[in-house]
Amino acid sequence: MGVPYREAKVTIYFYGADEVPYGCFSNFSAHGFDLDGHWWPTSEHYFQAQKFAGTRHADLIRRAATPLRAAELGRDRSRPLRRDWERVKDDVMRRAVAAKFAAHADIRAILLDTGDAEIVEDTGTDHYWGRGRSGTGKNMLGRILMRTRTQLRTDPRHQGS
Repeated sequence: MGVPYREAKVTIYFYGADEVPYGCFSNFSAHGFDLDGHWWPTSEHYFQAQKFAGTRHADLIRRAATPLRAAELGRDRSRPLRRDWERVKDDVMRRAVAAKFAAHADIRAILLDTGDAEIVEDTGTDHYWGRGRSGTGKNMLGRILMRTRTQLRTDPRHQGS
């Protein structure tokens, strides 16, 4: 007797916002949304600005011309990072990703069409949000995308999306 057949788990890797079709999973993808009373051009803008919530730095980041510039401003350690950042950063990312996919039916369909595939941010430089150089990173962005996919499947507002 052989080993019972088990379908291999599919893994979807993404990184650049220009990749088709999964570039929309990137925080740099140009899929803006309303959240917390403001329009955010990308989820990167929102995430980086929340490091300085309630300050002029947050608004400067929100208005950054590109997601790369928003990231640069958000990583500038001469700015006063909020004290609770390490505790809240995952929730901030969850809110941004949820708002982005709720706002755009086209990318919501792409996310839902991934079925039960594992979604992995394929970056060698980020061991927390992606898989990291060794491939053993936490992949928190991928995990948040998969959690968002599950929530969208059960949300009656998005049935048939």
